[in-house]
Amino acid sequence: MPVIKKFQKIIVMVLVSLMAVVLLLSTIELAWIIIKDIITPPVFLLEIDELLEIFGLFMLVLIGIELLDTIAKTYMSESTDHAQIVMAVAIIAISRKVIILDVKDLSGLALVGIAAIILALSIGYYLIKKKDAAVKDSPKDAL
Repeated sequence: MPVIKKFQKIIVMVLVSLMAVVLLLSTIELAWIIIKDIITPPVFLLEIDELLEIFGLFMLVLIGIELLDTIAKTYMSESTDHAQIVMAVAIIAISRKVIILDVKDLSGLALVGIAAIILALSIGYYLIKKKDAAVKDSPKDAL
């Protein structure tokens, strides 16, 4: 088992390093897109499509940061609640989709489905947080 744990930590360190490189490159790409959109005529004015692309990229970088945090916290320490972190990342990911969503292209049923996903994730996250709070507040003797 110690060999497997050591191997797992090495893999996690490699993943954290690779994710950091990807985040750095995506942040540079986002900055380049913003600069390029600002200096092209009309100067300092962004069209709706450009704004949606920029907001989508911002959310993508934020999701990457959350994933980096998830990988580092979840697999470097044994005490972290994996479900809570995964739910938080899922909520951020679906939020990104909603922000860049063009509702004109979707049916009402698709919008209801997206709303159901958001509601289910929110309820799940709330229940996990509530369980964690109850576990922290309970006396150690009860465990």
